[in-house]
Amino acid sequence: MERLPAVYILANERNGTLYIGVTANLIKRVWEHKNDCFEGFSKRYNVHSLVWYEIHGTMESAISREKELKKWKRKWKLDLIEQNNPYWEDLYEELKGE
Repeated sequence: MERLPAVYILANERNGTLYIGVTANLIKRVWEHKNDCFEGFSKRYNVHSLVWYEIHGTMESAISREKELKKWKRKWKLDLIEQNNPYWEDLYEELKGE
């Protein structure tokens, strides 16, 4: 699971600030966000909770999906999160256990 391409959404709170990203190692990348390893958007806005993710077969597919999601209206993104995570739980611990 660790080395599969993925698109993910982080949030700072329910219906709060969202960050959309893509990575080849989801567990490592979310850990980096949570520990403010890099300067940038997620550190500045305290966006550390993994609220949605999608695994892809190739990095190209994941990048394409990330670009698509970034063009979506905010409401569509919120609806996408709530379809699978209605309580906006942090999925990181669950992900680490897989």
